[in-house]
Amino acid sequence: MDLGLGGKRVLVTGASKGIGLATARAFAAEGANVVIVSRTRETLEAAADTLRGLPAKVEACVADLSQDSERDRVFNAYPDIDVLVNNAGAIPGGGLANISMDRWREAWSLKVFGYIHMCQLYYAAMTARKSGVIVNVIGMGGRAVRADYICGAAGNAALIGFTNALGADGPKLGVRVFGINPSPTLTDRVKALYQARAKAALGDESRWQELLDESKMPFGRLKSADEVGALAAMLASDRVQYLSGTVVDMDGGGQWRG
Repeated sequence: MDLGLGGKRVLVTGASKGIGLATARAFAAEGANVVIVSRTRETLEAAADTLRGLPAKVEACVADLSQDSERDRVFNAYPDIDVLVNNAGAIPGGGLANISMDRWREAWSLKVFGYIHMCQLYYAAMTARKSGVIVNVIGMGGRAVRADYICGAAGNAALIGFTNALGADGPKLGVRVFGINPSPTLTDRVKALYQARAKAALGDESRWQELLDESKMPFGRLKSADEVGALAAMLASDRVQYLSGTVVDMDGGGQWRG
């Protein structure tokens, strides 16, 4: 199926690895022109190199999206974006007693307020021209809330509600906003999260795999980042134009298994 993404201008945040890089790859493979954003130049340039063999123009933009001024800078450099994919963020694992208020603020400045501000900037531009799509990659931690991921539970739940509300408003202005809630995916980020859980539960972060029993997961495995990227590209295309205000739970039905 031709998704009709050829020539579209797509900006993906948190795109130096994991789900962000896989999402950029999915769009680039469809011929979209992709801007990938991350705070670390070395890993971002390496990521861009992996995409440059695909049928698309690829640009790398180094920016710390936890800062208001940096988000403004990215928007001013790339104002005419057709599809914005918000993916930057790493909310730590741990319970209420394990995370300092400074760490809460640090995490939310990127994942929560970063998403909201990027939406504010690009939503205004998109509604002015009555065209555009915003994809918020959030996380199942906002649905299946856990005390040992309390910072992420609260932050992701806030972003789910934000996406629902903004996506309900967008269609009258020609703009779609939707989200994807990935369950744990085979990335470095998930490893770090399970290490934090292992440290809290078992006193040893090196035992993180003991908390990750893939035999009990849907399809007997963690999903790949490429599966999330493929879903983002498909749903962002005009082939799925009636989708807005929805946050898709991509968990293999795991939340209903008890």
